[in-house]
Amino acid sequence: MRSTLFISALFCLFSLIIAYRATGAEESLVVGIDADLSAVAVEGGKAISRGVELAVDEINAAGGILGRKIRIIAKDHRGNPSRGVFNIEQFAKMPNVLAVVGGVHTPVVLAEIDIIHTENMLMLVPWAAGTAIVDNGYEPNNVFRVSVRDAEAASVLIDHAKQKGLSNVALVLERTAWGRSNLESLNQAANASGVTITSIHWINWQQKDFSEDIAAIKSGDAEGIILVTNVPEGVVVVDEMAKQNVASLPVISHWGIASGQFISALANPTAGYDISVLQTFHFSHQKNRKAKQLLDAYYGKYGLIDIHAIGGVTGLAHAYDLIHLLAAAADKAGSIETDKLRQALESLENIEGAVKNYDVPFTAKRHDALWSKDYFMTKYNEKGHLVTVGQK
Repeated sequence: MRSTLFISALFCLFSLIIAYRATGAEESLVVGIDADLSAVAVEGGKAISRGVELAVDEINAAGGILGRKIRIIAKDHRGNPSRGVFNIEQFAKMPNVLAVVGGVHTPVVLAEIDIIHTENMLMLVPWAAGTAIVDNGYEPNNVFRVSVRDAEAASVLIDHAKQKGLSNVALVLERTAWGRSNLESLNQAANASGVTITSIHWINWQQKDFSEDIAAIKSGDAEGIILVTNVPEGVVVVDEMAKQNVASLPVISHWGIASGQFISALANPTAGYDISVLQTFHFSHQKNRKAKQLLDAYYGKYGLIDIHAIGGVTGLAHAYDLIHLLAAAADKAGSIETDKLRQALESLENIEGAVKNYDVPFTAKRHDALWSKDYFMTKYNEKGHLVTVGQK
């Protein structure tokens, strides 16, 4: 009798184990989002999240990845590097995490690089542009980016200054790793192009007064300003230009000010500014099949909106393409293991995206998918929305 009970109990235990394993095999896969969802770059964080959501919707509707559906877990780092590291630590403890999608801020992503590699996780970057994010010294390298690369952005910004007839420019940079990254590349690009950097001015996060710096730029030889800040600091700079009656001085901006409602935040939005902004994607610029598919999906999920009014549109498209690239890598690898996914990402070919067709998006030595030829300049129209240069 005891032996019969023992055998029955053992059978039940084995059945539970088999059932657990079967359930585990069918558990959904996780894509993490670690971005600023509530602070200074919330519009960029929202756009990134929506890009991930729309890609996941499409992938799940087609059967998921390797027959398993994807779910999204989003964490808010609020632009704080320490909080970002904490978020990555939490993702590292979760099962079935395919990758973590980063946010707008270069300093946050740079702080996360070590733990990403220590935990052997994949980081997908749809916005943060610091060169060192990808050129991080790790081999193998677990960071893949569809975004601007500062070393490439500098030549586009300097070339645009030359196209506007400017030969002397002042630099206004945020005092972070992102600002320092741009200083190095802008110096190199300016030297190569014969453009003179007349002065360099730094602005801290949450700094409220920039009067002395604008006065110095006004009294100097600068014919324009190259701006590398996010929205709050950019507003401080441009508001001060209006106060000192130099609002019309050309401002050629990196795309940080596109991460929020920049024009509406200005004290005097109609002061006659000449502001151009670096971008990589716009629905009026990219008119390929995948861009149209993304726009239709956006309308279907979030409602109709003027294409020029879609906030942080570059983050939307970059995140969307990155998730589809990840899914293609998983299909190619036949696995969700990090090492196999990395190797598959490095060997993908001819992937159709919203931003562009990626002939070879990444290689073992190149983890940036976009280069200077993929960038273009935009400007603000009368409604405060970015449009491609030449449009209204």
